[in-house]
Parts: sequence; structure tokens; C-alpha cells
Amino acid sequence: MQLQNTVPTRALQRFALAALCMLVSTRLLAMEPLHPECIVPGAPGGGGDLTCQLIKTALTESKVFNEPMQVSYLPGGVGAVTYNTVAAQRTAEDGTLIAWSSGSLLNLAQGKFGRFDENAVRWVAAVGKSYGAIAVKSDSPYRNLDDLVKALKKNPRQILFGTSGTAGSHDWLQAALIAKAADINIQDLRNIALEGGGEITTALLGDYIQVSSTDVFESMPYVRRGEVRLLAVFSENRLDIPELQDIPTAREQGYDIVCPVVRGFYLGPKVSDEAYAWWKDIFDKQLASPAFAELRKERRLLPFALTGEALDQYVKQQVAEYRQVIQELDQAR
Repeated sequence: MQLQNTVPTRALQRFALAALCMLVSTRLLAMEPLHPECIVPGAPGGGGDLTCQLIKTALTESKVFNEPMQVSYLPGGVGAVTYNTVAAQRTAEDGTLIAWSSGSLLNLAQGKFGRFDENAVRWVAAVGKSYGAIAVKSDSPYRNLDDLVKALKKNPRQILFGTSGTAGSHDWLQAALIAKAADINIQDLRNIALEGGGEITTALLGDYIQVSSTDVFESMPYVRRGEVRLLAVFSENRLDIPELQDIPTAREQGYDIVCPVVRGFYLGPKVSDEAYAWWKDIFDKQLASPAFAELRKERRLLPFALTGEALDQYVKQQVAEYRQVIQELDQAR
């Protein structure tokens, strides 16, 4: 009788232990990270800022955190300072998101983030997409892309482009592709490197530059206020956005240039697997939510959703493709 009583007792103990382990594991996954923060790798007012503000608003409205998410700014090297700081120093902050864009991947493809490559952080989510654009001040004499190209062919040194980053940056790449399509020597382009879209637009409105190589997402607040006009959008087709339906693509103006700009977030390399899984789950839920879709639409950011391993593969593929594009442009110089 004693043996018969022992067997079910041991089985019960094992069951209780397994249940406890599952409970603890579930609790770990259910606990939100402390001190949530979103780092903008640039100055206020640019695309990184708008990306952080988007997720902050979404998480606040859906009551994900008990405390508000903080947005902080860490400019320098158009993302390089932030990337190096997170990869080397702030490696394990479970509550810290960092905004990234396609421009970040292009910089990685060229080794502009120093000793760290695309494998140095944990890519967690891509939440939206925009397209590159060429912008001028609302009173600019340039009314379309042809006007700008004619002026560049006449005297490229008289036109100063504002780009987020130096030669090789995503914004510079857009200007270089225009020059290449118009048979203008890329080395004749003049550009000033600025720290993000906010600084570019400030320079444009202050008449320090004549042309801004930017993207639709960054430009929208200024387009709405009538301060900035877009000459072209680098999308496959005209964008189905009320303020932009009349803006022609570069392609329909005779320049076969398409430059998508994906935006999202990464985490530090030593963030715990539990925290990474928690963030992935949060982003999966947000990206499937009509409320988030509306917030994204309000900011004129187009749908694009990837998380976890699928995003990691996308990032690695994009970096490889950018390396090829840069190699081709280098040969054309």
C-alpha cells in the first residue's frame, strides 16, 4: 500500500513543479520592461523622432506601460553614435528601443558605424514605410524635377543639397541617382551633411540650402503648413495620400528612381530573450491593430510590418543589396 501511495505522490510533485515553472515563465514574459525609452539617433523633428513618437503614442493609448515611455535624443554621425553606444555600452537595457530606417542599413553597408555591423544588435520590428522625395521651399523657382535637372546641368555647383549624412548616406544616394539618370557627374554635386530631417528642413526654410533630399514621412508636417513643396516622390506610383496625390513620381517625370524608406526599431545585443519576445509580441499586436494602423496613417506612414526573425533576414538582405548599389555608384564616379 505504501508503494502505491508513493507513485501518485511523486507524479503530483512533478506536475506541481512543471506547473510552477510554466507559471514563472509566463510571468516573466508577461512583465513589461522597466523604464521604457525610445532613442532617436538624431535631432528632434526628423524621421527617427516621428518614429519614436508614433510608438510612444500607440503604447500610451493601448495602456501597455504603467509609466510613460520617454523619448531621448542621441545625435551624431547620423545614427553612428547611437549604434555604437547601444552595441558597446548600453547593451542590455530591456526597456530601450532605438529607431532605425533604411538609411541606417545603408550606412551599415558602407561600414559607417565603425567596427559594428548589422549583426551587432537585435532587430525587433519594422512598423511602416515611406518613400524618398526631393523637397524645396514653397517659393522656390523649381516647379518639377526637370527644372532642377536643367539647373544642375547648367551649373551644378550653384545648387546646394541638404542631406542627412555625408556622401554615401541614403539622402545623398537619392541625389546621386538623379545626377546619374541625368548624366551629371556625381562628383559635381554639392551637399551639406546635416543631422536628420529636422535639421535639413530648418536649413531649407532658412535659405541655407536650395534643395532637400528627404522622404515623405519627414516632410509631411512642413508640406501641410505650406512651407515646403515636393518636386518628386521616389515611389513606384503616386501615393494615395490626400496631400500628395498631385505630386508626380520621379519615374513618371522620366527618371527611373525608386527609394523606399522602411522605419522600425532595434534592441541592444544583450537584451534578454524574454524581453525580446515580449517586445516582438507587443509589436505583433500593435501591427495587427486598427488603432495602430490609424495612427500610422495619420502620420502618412505606409503599411510595412516585419518582426523577429523575418525582420532580421530582411535587414541582412537589404544591407547586402545596398553594398551592391554603392559599388555600382563608386564605379560610375
